[in-house]
Amino acid sequence: MEVSVITALATLLGAATGGLTSVLATRLTQRTQARTQWLVQDVLRRQDLYKEFIEEAAKCYVHALQHEEPDVAALVALYAKIGRMRVLSSAKVVKIADHIARKIIDTYFEPDKSFLEVREMVNSGSIDLIQEFSVACRAEFETLQSQQF
Repeated sequence: MEVSVITALATLLGAATGGLTSVLATRLTQRTQARTQWLVQDVLRRQDLYKEFIEEAAKCYVHALQHEEPDVAALVALYAKIGRMRVLSSAKVVKIADHIARKIIDTYFEPDKSFLEVREMVNSGSIDLIQEFSVACRAEFETLQSQQF
């Protein structure tokens, strides 16, 4: 083989390798960016859902403490949020949310609480129905964050 042919082949091989490397790097970068964007959107969806659930559960719980007649519309909305969680959330978060809804329903069967009794519940910490849910959500977000990086 002539030196000029070897030089030409080496040049073409180098150009092909460089081009292929560039294409692969671009593809990898786009894929990483798409995954990061998806994870960020997933976290935002969950944050909104968990915020709505916490607000709705708190309202339902207060209503259950003060009334014997359930607010069926609010309970349906609460269970709708749990249904959305079944699609987006971990099994642990869904299990705790379901436990909260059951506790709210069970509270309707208990005698109504006076303001003094509610105050005692606040002081003893027994009124905090959402704490375990909040801790599970935080752990889930930490897991998602570790997946991102």
